[in-house]
Amino acid sequence: MKVIIFDMDGTLIDSKKDITISVNHVRETNHGLEPVSEEFVVECINMEVRNLPYLFYETQIYYEDDRELFEEHYKIQCTQNPYLYDGIKEMLHQLIESGFKLSVATNAPTQFANIMLGSLGVASLFDLIIGADKVRESKPNPEMLNVILDSYGFDKNIDNAWMVGDNIKDIKGAKNANINAIFATWGFTPNPEYKIFATKPKEILDIVI
Repeated sequence: MKVIIFDMDGTLIDSKKDITISVNHVRETNHGLEPVSEEFVVECINMEVRNLPYLFYETQIYYEDDRELFEEHYKIQCTQNPYLYDGIKEMLHQLIESGFKLSVATNAPTQFANIMLGSLGVASLFDLIIGADKVRESKPNPEMLNVILDSYGFDKNIDNAWMVGDNIKDIKGAKNANINAIFATWGFTPNPEYKIFATKPKEILDIVI
């Protein structure tokens, strides 16, 4: 068995515009704060250690009304501007044709992942799409990856699995799950933080096939 698990934001899709719009909606509505840039939001998301509520809303913890407003707004906003990176759809089809099982492990909520990937016409290519809300701890904890591998009946002695992501959390999650990893540099993190990396989606094919 050959399995590839993909991160979503910054790996399969560019979603930074809509994330930023919804963050700014919460900043203005609940806190009267000035808007932040897409670059700032991406930088915050990619920090290995960070306090997102403070960076986004200047609060020490996520307040429930901030979370609820973001999710209410993003549920509509999230399909307005995201797009698949060039070559992603073709790469996914080629992997399936080569006998790979595909899944998604994202630190975003599962409902948004399903909505966004569905709107872009690729949700059906994945056996399982799982977000951070489905596990106790998100990446780099390996729980999310292990849930996917267990669903396949994965046997590390005879099967092979890869994690593809644009964040060091994806790489560490793969290491913690004892599977291979590929750092995707075309998305939110252009500078590879791992020895095995791909600068274009089609390069994944060269690595895993």
